[in-house]
Amino acid sequence: MIKNRYEFLFLFDCTDGNPNGDPDAGNLPRMDPQNMHGLVSDVAQKRRIRNYVLLAHENKMPDAIFIEQASNLNFPIARAHMETGGIGDQKKPIKEKVRAARDWMCQNFFDVRAFGAVMSTGANAGQVRGPVQFTFARSKDPILPLEVSITRMAVAENKHENKEMKTLEDFEKFLKETPEEKLRTMGRKALIPYGLYVAKGFISAHLARETGFSEADLKLLWQAILGMYEHDRSASKGLMTVHPEYAYAFKHVGKNLTDPNNEKEAMLGCAPAHTLFDLVESRVGKKQGVDAPRRISDYDLPTLETLRSACPAGVEIHRLADLV
Repeated sequence: MIKNRYEFLFLFDCTDGNPNGDPDAGNLPRMDPQNMHGLVSDVAQKRRIRNYVLLAHENKMPDAIFIEQASNLNFPIARAHMETGGIGDQKKPIKEKVRAARDWMCQNFFDVRAFGAVMSTGANAGQVRGPVQFTFARSKDPILPLEVSITRMAVAENKHENKEMKTLEDFEKFLKETPEEKLRTMGRKALIPYGLYVAKGFISAHLARETGFSEADLKLLWQAILGMYEHDRSASKGLMTVHPEYAYAFKHVGKNLTDPNNEKEAMLGCAPAHTLFDLVESRVGKKQGVDAPRRISDYDLPTLETLRSACPAGVEIHRLADLV
């Protein structure tokens, strides 16, 4: 198991795309309505990490993914019970059976070990609070949501002359009798020209004991963060990039390595999370003369040496790229 508390922070940007659509706002990019800063939900970030791990390990245990797209979560839960001796009475589940199924899920699914899960939706396998947690990512500056019109050079009609088309002859007749300009339609696409986002997360060594989150899992998490958008390309997302030179892990190592209580201090932490995050955030800002940033080079950014010199006692800062 991991024996240190961690916080992590990474910068990613989006160019000419929609980093995280809001279903309650017509899928426009998520944003804070008070200051127009962009938001990317924790759920969206964890989805990309799950997708990376699924590709990297081909969804094979012990690094399978529990929350897959288009799946039934009760199936792996039922399998967990079958693998550990049977489901038993679902109305009054035996505590030992629930615990055994819960442990089996932790052992075989990376996202359960990392993020936790509610596994009481069918055959009860309990609940797990994961050691890895994300906040909403937030852009450094206000974003400009745009809706651009696009032309689709085809239509998808099922009716012609108020009659439903059922045969190939019906569709052929429709194509022959319909003017070309009516075989096109208009659509809209939501995007932002550019946004630089700051994502933050936390890793608890105490909760890692409960799920079995290990050093190998931690390394896989760092790999997934760095590659989370490289295999998740789409026209709607534009160009999204995690910048490895600005992706950091704060590792709590304790203030006195020879003290018998140092390991406990390393697990509890040596500095508040917000203090560590502010070391980076306070040093990120638009360069003088830049009104509308369009690339990460439009920002002043801290060096690793500057951040290391500012770290409080008992905390180390590393680039994620150096930990994989």
